[in-house]
Amino acid sequence: MTKVLITGKTKLLGVIGHPVEHSLSPVMHNAAIAQLGLDYVYLPFPIESENLEVAIAGFAAVGVVGFSVTIPHKQAIMPLLSEITPIAQAIGAVNTVSRQNHKWVGTNTDIEGFIAPLQTTYQQDWSQKVAVILGNGGAARAVVAGCHQLGFAKIYVLGRNVQKLQAFCDSWSNSPIEENLQVGTWDELAKLIPQANLLVNTTPIGMYPKVDESPLSAEDLKDLPQDAIAYDLIYIPKPTQFLQHAQKQGAIAIDGLEMLVQQGVAALKIWLQRENVPVDVMRQALQNHLGLE
Repeated sequence: MTKVLITGKTKLLGVIGHPVEHSLSPVMHNAAIAQLGLDYVYLPFPIESENLEVAIAGFAAVGVVGFSVTIPHKQAIMPLLSEITPIAQAIGAVNTVSRQNHKWVGTNTDIEGFIAPLQTTYQQDWSQKVAVILGNGGAARAVVAGCHQLGFAKIYVLGRNVQKLQAFCDSWSNSPIEENLQVGTWDELAKLIPQANLLVNTTPIGMYPKVDESPLSAEDLKDLPQDAIAYDLIYIPKPTQFLQHAQKQGAIAIDGLEMLVQQGVAALKIWLQRENVPVDVMRQALQNHLGLE
């Protein structure tokens, strides 16, 4: 790997979160920067919630060009920004911030990350299709918005807590998404699985180290249509139990690694103000780092 020479002219990018030491973003972004031969560096910044405001002011003071936002700051950062894009407003979360005209501008590239593998690999008309989404947390919001953008006829969101589901549903009122969105409890799975053209796991169930768990059992998935797409936002292990069960039913599997890569690609394009960034280099850097290929 090329040795990066950091000088007084090197421009700063990074990721904020707490904890942040396990973030894979520096791996893929620094690989892309090296490939492009640019004088930038992307660093992880561990920032606790009570220090968020002063950290953002400090970033402005030292000339940070932009940064990614991860847990627990995706919502908390919004009042600290000068401008928030409509897409980030709709999701209610920011994952990418850039410095524009001496102001912080927040957006959300998770939607682009989520829909990219669906658009590139499975180009089809989604307007007659049904999406079933497991979980109703922050990640589910980007998935709902992504499914709406693709034009799904029906979007079902399933959760366990009725009050949280209702709040999730209410949060989309006065938005065009409201018309296609329905929420329900996991009791409705048996009815919805046979209709699902796209089944998405946005829950953390099955994530390392609890790799033997799955939000749905093989039995739950027995009526999943053979040509359905099962999409797990988790990328370790590869494949998750959820995706293994779905593949046994003949479903197409997509894991969260591609979403991670593509949301990073979209962010890097904003920061560098360029249309082309080396996607393959970013993907390969992650796969090498994770020992996947």
